Formats: sequence, structure tokens, C-alpha cells
Amino acid sequence: MFDLSAGFVYSQVLHACVQLDLFERLRGGPLPLAQLAAQLKLTPAAARRLLDAAASLGLTQALGDDRYALGEHGAALLGNPGALAMVAHHDMLYRDLQDPVALLRGEVTTELSRYWPYATSAAPDGSVAEAVQGYTQLMAASQSLVAEDILEAYALAQHRCLLDVGGGNGTFIAAVAARAPALQLMLFDLPAVLEHARANLAERGLAERVHLHGGDFFADPLPQGADVISLVRVVHDHDDERALRLLTNVYAALPPGGTLLLAEPMAQAPGAGPMGAAYFGFYLLAMGSGRARSPQELQTLVQRAGFNNCLFLRTRRPLLTGVAICRR
Repeated sequence: MFDLSAGFVYSQVLHACVQLDLFERLRGGPLPLAQLAAQLKLTPAAARRLLDAAASLGLTQALGDDRYALGEHGAALLGNPGALAMVAHHDMLYRDLQDPVALLRGEVTTELSRYWPYATSAAPDGSVAEAVQGYTQLMAASQSLVAEDILEAYALAQHRCLLDVGGGNGTFIAAVAARAPALQLMLFDLPAVLEHARANLAERGLAERVHLHGGDFFADPLPQGADVISLVRVVHDHDDERALRLLTNVYAALPPGGTLLLAEPMAQAPGAGPMGAAYFGFYLLAMGSGRARSPQELQTLVQRAGFNNCLFLRTRRPLLTGVAICRR
């Protein structure tokens, strides 16, 4: 119980390491305490306190001669820019959780609800590029890892045309383009988000290959012509009513025999009980909408939209990405 109640302190130790860029400083190898303290602009005593705390969490490693190196977890984070970006982003979540009871009672206006404007906006397609820049970049930072898991689990090259709905700046569809060179590609998102997608895809040499479509996927019909439509980390952002509306629009845009590829963190993934119910439960509460769903709950939802039973595929990192394939 003490370890559970100390979890916030552990997360703040991690946050301090990221804020001070500690893992990057140790990338080249072990450094002596005095040198690290100077780089971190901390006294040697404060630096030792942080480094020892980080070592207890596997983030750093004390070598016994007043030198410190990367720990296993610190090295893993250093190789995952998306995770580092989320750690930095969590500062906003912690402020929203200062009074969890007030949050549960709906008595506070949260920072996350302003950061993710589409979650509560009545007209999200009216957003400007600057308003969506923060969350678009945050999602893109971890999208490459998610795309890798999806594309290892399911071969999109078997299809003729993919429509990626809520595709952000195009990081996922760019990964698809590299794996399936013959696949036709379309991306649908808010007009403001498409400004970022257009620049990203042009930089990757995909401006001519990916056709961009702007709109609100709750209110506007989706483009026709795709035999597979992907929803990557989209459905769990929305409550059941809006998620069902989106899935119904996807169903209407697919031909008979068409495929829905649904990829997102799912509740009850092996080893991820707290991640689904506690972390995503409260993060999405602060955001203003959505919840993590179990495979059974997702299957019920897509069936209500008209799809047949879903096939749930095994992925390398089920805590991060679950994949379901549903047929019209």
C-alpha cells in the first residue's frame, strides 16, 4: 500500500529526469557526480538525491565510484521519443488531478480539455492549425511505434485502397506507404490538422500519393472508394454515443466485404489492468470524453454499427496497441 501511495513521487522523479534531460546527458556513457551536478545546475547533494532515486526505479545506475550511468528503463526511454514526450506532457495531467474528487464531480475546467479541443468542441472542424499543433505533434511522436506493431500484426498490402480516418499528421499512413507501395492512400482529419499532414507528407515525398480529405468525421460523410478504413487511437477518445456515430459512418463508407482496422489501447490487455481502468480512465475523464474498452465492449460497439464479429490480433506491445479486424 505504501508503494502504491508513493507512485506519484516515482512519476515526479521520472518527470524531473526528463525535464533536466538526464538520459540524453548519459547517452555517451557514465559520468561523475560532480560533472552531472554542474550540467543539471544542482548542488552535488541534490543531484545525488535525484540520481539515487532514479537508480531505485531502474532509470539510472550507480556504479559505486561516484559515477552514474543509464539504467535499463532510462535507456529504453531514451530510445522511445514518444514515451519521453508523454512524460513531459503528463505535467498537465498531474495539475488536472490535484483534486480528483472535484474532477469526478465535474467541478473543474481541465487543462487537458483545452489541449485536446476536439474532445468537447461542438464544431471541431472550425479549429485553426495553431490550436491543434500541440496534440498533433504529441501523437506523431509515438505513432511510429504504434504503426510498427499494427503493420506486423496485419498485412495492408492485401488491400487496394486505405482510408486512414483521424490520421493526424500522416505518420501512420507514411509507414503504410513504405510497407505497401502499390496501395492507394487517403487520409481524413480536421482541416486544421491537414495543414500539418500536408507539410509532413510533402517532406516525406508522399504529397502526390496520399489524397487528403478534410471534415468532421461525426458530421460529414467519409470519402468513398477504400476497401479498408483504419481508426488508429481514435475510438477510445470518445464516449459510446459518438464512437458509435463514427463507426456507423465508417460502415457506410465501406463496400460490402470491406474491412475496418481498429487499433488502440484496450482495457483488460494482459498485464495492463491499471493502464486501462486507472490511467486511461482518469486521463480521458480530464480530457473530457472517452474511455478504454475491453475487446468484448469494442465488439459490441462495432456490431451495433453493422460489422460482423471482430478478429483480435496479437501484437508485440498489447499495453500500447491492440488490433481488431472487422468486416462489413
